[in-house]
Amino acid sequence: MRPLLALSALLALCACAGDEPLPLPQYDGGGTDAGTDAGDSDAGTQVDAGTEDAGVDAGVRPVDPFADRVTVYEPGDQAGFGQDRFPDVVFGPPVGAGQHAGSLDVLSLGRGGSITLEFTDLLAVDGPGVDLLVFENPFQKYGGDIFAETARVSVSDDGTAWHDFPCDPSDKDGGYPGCAGTHPVLSAPDNGISPLDPAVAGGDGFDLANVGLARARFVRLTDTGLNSYGGTSGGFDLDALAVVNGQRVDGGAP
Repeated sequence: MRPLLALSALLALCACAGDEPLPLPQYDGGGTDAGTDAGDSDAGTQVDAGTEDAGVDAGVRPVDPFADRVTVYEPGDQAGFGQDRFPDVVFGPPVGAGQHAGSLDVLSLGRGGSITLEFTDLLAVDGPGVDLLVFENPFQKYGGDIFAETARVSVSDDGTAWHDFPCDPSDKDGGYPGCAGTHPVLSAPDNGISPLDPAVAGGDGFDLANVGLARARFVRLTDTGLNSYGGTSGGFDLDALAVVNGQRVDGGAP
């Protein structure tokens, strides 16, 4: 049960094709949801599962590089943590807790659960290196390895044709190559670490060139079924998505 394990660790010391991508503005870390009190326990509120277009968004807000709308959320068995704060909990910047702790500002997908999010103002486009960052809440055990819970990442420009990043959730020794949920999240709204810089933000980076896609408006995350499960906090725990290389929908500068 990820968020509960993370809390224990804390207590124990957890574009269009051919268009040139435009640089993103400097992010100052302010003005967006910073999550909930770490002492909040999951309310277990069940959301509508299996709805093809949930249409849940963050309302009117400035253009930013983070997810704007949930189109589908299909929780799996032992999901539930974070649903009392859904959908806001998956919008805005990551709320990382550092190398050795896992954030509680997350939504647990449960075994085999899936969530699809949409960028409505700033789309991810293929540029130099990493184009998209996915933030979960893995943490490094003191003197040990990374406690990770993995998800497969798929991207789409139109919401119909999907491109899947290769992911091997069984290769622990290799660091679960291609999967999301493997690197601790270092960026948080109040620590000055940019959530848009793959070199310092933490999280897991994805390059659209690896799946042959020039632009992505939608991102789907699917729990691999090979994680920790129990209670209401099972499986992959989503914190945030961030566009590294992006263009506005109207083609203007970010």
